Amino acid sequence: MFSLQVPAASSRRLVPAAVLGLLLLGSCSKDKEPDVVTPAAPAVVTFTQAGLYPEGVQYDAANTRFLVTSLTTGRVGQVKDDGTYSTAFPDDPKLVSAIGLYLDEPRNRVLAAISDPGANAARSTATTQGKLARLAIFNRSAPTAAPTIVELGTLRPALAHFANDIAVDAQGNAYVTDSFSNLIYKVDPQNNATVFLEDAARLGTPAAGAFGFNGIVVHPDGYLLVAKSDNGVIYKVPLTNPAGYVPVATTQNLMAADGLLLQDNNTLQVVSNAQAKVFRLATTNNFGAATLSGTFATKAEFPTTLTQRAGNSYVLYANLDALFSGRMPAVSQYSINRVTFQ
Repeated sequence: MFSLQVPAASSRRLVPAAVLGLLLLGSCSKDKEPDVVTPAAPAVVTFTQAGLYPEGVQYDAANTRFLVTSLTTGRVGQVKDDGTYSTAFPDDPKLVSAIGLYLDEPRNRVLAAISDPGANAARSTATTQGKLARLAIFNRSAPTAAPTIVELGTLRPALAHFANDIAVDAQGNAYVTDSFSNLIYKVDPQNNATVFLEDAARLGTPAAGAFGFNGIVVHPDGYLLVAKSDNGVIYKVPLTNPAGYVPVATTQNLMAADGLLLQDNNTLQVVSNAQAKVFRLATTNNFGAATLSGTFATKAEFPTTLTQRAGNSYVLYANLDALFSGRMPAVSQYSINRVTFQ
């Protein structure tokens, strides 16, 4: 869920002190156990892994961890609140570069969009660079099991491809954006892949190296909300009639729109990495239109996307500008930051 519009140079963050859990005792008697209060979620989780360049993030409450992808290694890792990073699922040669991430709680799956952005991915090849779109599906209950790989780009072999972000509906259908071909794929629960939305005449294809379709979410009322980075438009796409898509009317500048988070049925959060902001949009007509209801200014560390934890939003600072500009040494510290709107 990123675009190549690059903001100012990244700044280095300090590792915060570990957040300690508090055990609070209520009035106790031999008939009553002490009340245990869950530790407050930290405002910032900083983790160190040289050259990782994470792009996607999801919070896994059942395991008290953030899951993150990696552009350079293709792996899906986990980050604990103390900043400890480790690999969460098995590696596979087909995991060239892992981009967007989705934790499908009802089906206990973790889905990752797999692409090949170029030589910055260790497994990049001339055959797959700019031409790869895959969906990797991991079993959260079997963390040592190999992922299931679903090929997407082969549905339109003549086009350029970059699988970017993922959303899943109530029936278990996954929707994957392709930023280079401006397609949306649909992968059903049996892992059958089809092209869900394709409209070259109206949507066009971004210029070489630019990004079109990017972040995506499913609204419970039966439609997708999809960000298009190159024009800053959010599209509303009916699940039962994708050809009936329409832009969400707004006066807010959303250029370089990246990851999306549906806060509630009437509130959408949008990350713009080039603007280094998270925008909060509100609707009163089911996203026929939306107006700005808050902003959060991030650090200039290339924010990409959002996840929700205990009612709070967290944004990932990925530092991808450093990666694609070839800045050395490689960035080693990254952070996941609680969003506070103004």
